[in-house]
Amino acid sequence: MKENNDDKFTVAGTNINAVKEANQNSGMSYNEVKEFLAKTTGGHGTEIYSDTNTEAVSEKNQQSREK
Repeated sequence: MKENNDDKFTVAGTNINAVKEANQNSGMSYNEVKEFLAKTTGGHGTEIYSDTNTEAVSEKNQQSREK
C-alpha cells in the first residue's frame, strides 16, 4: 500500500485510504456472497436474489399436470 500526502489517519494512527484500498481487493462482500449462494444453491429465504420467473414455472407445471 502506498502512502500519499493526502492520506487521512484515525486517532489511533490507521491510514484510512490504505484500509479502503485493502478492502477493495479483499473479494466479495457479505451481501455479494449471499446473492451468489442464492443463485447457485437455491438457499432458503433468498427469494430477493432469485432471477427465476415463478409465474412461468407455475404455468409450465400446470401444463404438465393437464397432459
